[in-house]
Amino acid sequence: MRTPEQRREMGTFLRSRRERLTPAQAGLPRTSRRRTPGLRREELAVLAGISATWYTYLEQGRDVQASDQVLDALASALGLDPSEKDHLFRLAGRTRPQTREAETITAEVAAVPQLLHPHPAYVIGATYDVLGHNQAAAELFPVLHQEKPNFARWTFTDPLAREIVVDWEKEARGLLARLRTLAGRHPGDERFAALIDELHDASQEVRSWWPHHEVQDQGSGRKRLRHPESGPLDYAYTAFHLAEQPDQTLVVYADARPC
Repeated sequence: MRTPEQRREMGTFLRSRRERLTPAQAGLPRTSRRRTPGLRREELAVLAGISATWYTYLEQGRDVQASDQVLDALASALGLDPSEKDHLFRLAGRTRPQTREAETITAEVAAVPQLLHPHPAYVIGATYDVLGHNQAAAELFPVLHQEKPNFARWTFTDPLAREIVVDWEKEARGLLARLRTLAGRHPGDERFAALIDELHDASQEVRSWWPHHEVQDQGSGRKRLRHPESGPLDYAYTAFHLAEQPDQTLVVYADARPC
């Protein structure tokens, strides 16, 4: 249940976005001079296909509930960007439905792993899709030569992963626990449901471990990996979440052997 403060904050947010939107931007004809900036409540209600009285209740912070369909309609009528739409859903006490869209990274982020060479480095998305990497990482992880590499899929479906990751069971269980944690932070996101279903179909270990409900946050640590030329090596790795895309993570490896 939302608090009075949340209801008031939602009303203030809606009003601020309504007042910044001009009739021309909303596709409405120009009218006589207005006493207040932006759209009138009645105009926004018409654009969103809802009752003007009911919309007024929302702005006034009254204890009324808006469905996902109404929130979507308001977000569209107000021209909210993705961050603003997420904020509106949170203020309404709802989780914005997620769609399965391919993640991408900016050119600036894609350049970072290259700058970190010769240390293996890559950027992964929310569901362990590899979005960018350097040559050192590709030498260590052959999966990165694939067109659309995914570390979770590789770990549980490619026999080569069990050779490269020396302590495979420990690392695989940790990855699965982190995947469960991430999925819990994105309820309703079909990307996670599809990947988890795929892993269940492909891996006996996933079918055995998933019911244990293990969870784990992503962070830094140590890992033993079999380098193609040097054999098994101890690596220290560090994970950095991107400020503008916190679901995307830069992972950097360094040889942990004593100098």
